[in-house]
Parts: sequence; C-alpha cells; structure tokens
Amino acid sequence: MKEAYLGIDISKSTFDAALLVKDKFKTRKFDNNKQSFNKLMSWLNQKEVTLSKACMEATGVYSQPLAEFLYNQKIPVSVVNPARIKGFSQSELTRSKNDILDAKLIAKFCKLINPELWQPTPKPIKTLQHWVRRLDDLIAMHRQEKNRLEVADNDLKTHIQESIEHLQNKIKKVNTIIKDHINQHPDLKRKSELLQSIPGVGKATTAQVLAFIGEVNKFKSAKEVAAFIGLNPKQRQSATSVNGRTRLSKTGDSALRKAFYMPAVVAIRYNPIIKEFCMRLEKAGKHKMLIVGAVMRKLVHMIYGVLKTETVFNANILKGT
Repeated sequence: MKEAYLGIDISKSTFDAALLVKDKFKTRKFDNNKQSFNKLMSWLNQKEVTLSKACMEATGVYSQPLAEFLYNQKIPVSVVNPARIKGFSQSELTRSKNDILDAKLIAKFCKLINPELWQPTPKPIKTLQHWVRRLDDLIAMHRQEKNRLEVADNDLKTHIQESIEHLQNKIKKVNTIIKDHINQHPDLKRKSELLQSIPGVGKATTAQVLAFIGEVNKFKSAKEVAAFIGLNPKQRQSATSVNGRTRLSKTGDSALRKAFYMPAVVAIRYNPIIKEFCMRLEKAGKHKMLIVGAVMRKLVHMIYGVLKTETVFNANILKGT
C-alpha cells in the first residue's frame, strides 16, 4: 500500500482534508461533526493507502474532537501551532490562500517536517478548560450587559440590571467551581501555588495557564510558549527596508493572550524583576505598549521557569544574588 500524509484545515462548521500520496493530492470537504469523522475514515479506507500521519492546526475546541477521534483510531496525529504552518507557508513562497490549499500545505508540512505526535489532554485539564472557557463567556456577557445599561432607556434598565446580577452570581459560582477543581487535584494545586508565587499572577491567570499551557513539557522552551500564545515579537518592515515598530505576532490563542495583559500591568508595579526590566526599556526610549508586550513575554518566561523547575518564584535567584 502507498504511504500517505493527511492535512486537515479545520473551522467551526467544516474541515477540508488533503491526502498527499507521493506528489499528488486527493481532497474532500466534510462537516465538522462526529458523523463526518466516520465518513472521513471511510474515505481514507477507499484510497487503500497506509496513513503515516495526520496533521492539523491547533484551533482549540474546533480541532480537539477530531484529533481525539483520530488518536482513538490509532492514527498518528500532530496538532501544531498555526504560527508554524504560517512560517512553512512563507518558506514555500505560497501566495494563494483558501481552505483546500491550506489543507494541502498542512499535508506537505506533515510529510517534510514530521512534527511531534499529539497526546490527548488529561481529563482534569480538559474539565478545567471547559470551565475556564465558560467563565470567559460569562465575563464577556456581563461586560456586554454593562455596556447596554449605560445607554439603555429607563424602562429597560431594571431588566438589564437583573441580568447583570444574574451573571455576577453565575461568574461567582463558576469561579468557585474552578477553585475547587484545582484544589481537588494535587498536581493542579501544586502548580497553582507555584504560579501564584510570581508577583502579578493571580487566580484568574493561574486558571488560564493551568488549563492551556500548564503541561509545559509539551514545549521545548519559554519562547515556544510565547509563540503558542502569540506574544512573540513581529518586526514590521517596508519594501524599502525601513524598520517599522515591532508588534506582537498575535498568531496564538487570543483569549489566553488577553489573560496576560492585566497581570503584566500589575507586575510592572509589584514584581521587582519586571520593574527593573521596564526601567531599562524606558531608558532605551521604547514605546509604552511595546514595554507591556515585553513584560507579558517576561511573565511567560517566569511561568515556564517555575513550572519546569517545580520551584517557587525567587527574585534573588533571578537577579543572580
């Protein structure tokens, strides 16, 4: 049987599959649901190939069910940071872009790069992810209702206020669920204590980190974690090679990236390492938002450090004293 590689470009409602056999592609679009997962297997079986590996981008709730399905079917599967696919696309000088072409590109990436294999998320982490996402949704709804209250007619204000109070109670309840869940699992509880030893990292950020990057052994370095979140710097240049302002790449998880903003602001005031770091950047004339982005990355390095070494934050050690 012929060796093949499967590239999958996945979205909320559909996914495109590109099967690379030698130098030729066979493609098909599927609905993104469990019934279509079985249709995918039937389609693959009809091709009479040996599937070496499947590969897709990490798109959170959209990619995880299919990745789990393929894993349970004993198919080697890789789930990679979208930034890696984007970098590969640039190296291939790819200019056109659509879902089928993206699936083909991912299949080619899978064959040439041979990315590391994906492992299912442990159940305690998966449960935590669900509750953290639910909390994010409730907070967003609460913010929307508060915005509506500011411009609402008087006859609507009472109704909106009741909705706000209801959401506040829900948020409080979910925060308690998250806290209890972390405390009920020794590994999560220990990591929570390590994370909160870092000045600026509170309970909300801790929950986000534990849910989505707490298994730091999946990452080779703190830089890789920063890229996963989308906090790695991206230099802007014009066609005449005049340097523009450096910005965040923003290629990773947007919700996780937002979770680092307020801790960075707090760390600038209370974290001794961060304060000294900011002073150097200010003296160098760096823009305020660039400094905040750099602080967010610095926090990622601290988080990676305490989790990797399993030791509490110690400013004196980091200063080398």
